[in-house]
Amino acid sequence: MPPAGESESADRGDAAASEGAPPDATSAASTGTARGLLDLTRPGNTLSAGVLTFTGSFVAAGLFASPFRVAAAVLATVFATGAGNAVNDYFDREIDAINRPDRPIPRGAVSSRGALAFSVALFLGAVVCAALLPLEALGIAVVNLLALVAYTEYFKGLPGVGNVVVGYLTGSTFLFGAAAVGDPLNRSVLVLFGLAALATFTREVVKDVEDLAGDREEGLRTLPIVAGERVALGVGLAAMVVATAASVLPYLESGFGLAYLALVVPADLLMLAACVRSFSDPAVAQRRLKRGMLLATAAFIAGRVFMTGAPV
Repeated sequence: MPPAGESESADRGDAAASEGAPPDATSAASTGTARGLLDLTRPGNTLSAGVLTFTGSFVAAGLFASPFRVAAAVLATVFATGAGNAVNDYFDREIDAINRPDRPIPRGAVSSRGALAFSVALFLGAVVCAALLPLEALGIAVVNLLALVAYTEYFKGLPGVGNVVVGYLTGSTFLFGAAAVGDPLNRSVLVLFGLAALATFTREVVKDVEDLAGDREEGLRTLPIVAGERVALGVGLAAMVVATAASVLPYLESGFGLAYLALVVPADLLMLAACVRSFSDPAVAQRRLKRGMLLATAAFIAGRVFMTGAPV
């Protein structure tokens, strides 16, 4: 990846060349840029984050509580997650040239300045949506927006700290959804927050092991680099054991029934097995961890649907 100054010169050259390009070439370039901007947001992860926020609202208050606020919270999450992914790609453009050369900036679909401007626009959209929500939700939104920016600039290269921040941000989507309907301290949502935060922490550690070569070249001090791969993966496994042990609490204390257990137990087993697999194949392990997290989310939805004495 060329330095920023060289990238900006290339951007000006590309713009000048496009002025004399035939219409078909210009249209193809525009389509490529639009696709690049979409890819910056990681649409799968962004939509998943929106679903997690909805899940937090649903688990806390049911399906029909404050639909306008729930919609605003989901949109704020989608905008903020897309913005965070875009600004992360801006700061990581040199590392991604090694670890992720297919991402939009390294492959030339979007300029670094374009990615930064796009992230700012998405952040503004998130702020507008969050401003429509109760103060508790607005407070979570402000903390998360600051954490997203600070993560890419300050925390990502610190041993374990960046992993903790990403884990918190993922888990907090559930808290944000619950806060949107006025119940941020709902016991089941708090367990869901903890489970998601710890599982995400583990997945981020596994991803750091997968990205070891590029992170070393960039001079980052991630947990696997500082402590060693096996020690880092052991820490991730320990965090997952705590998370899966806590997952039984909604069944014991919050009225979640057998439908919840029928989904959360396989999710726990899948995530624990993925942690063991991470010692031999971190790429496969982190994908399985993600599937396990989605299955655990489905378990909480099923638990809330069939919760004894609670309106849907």
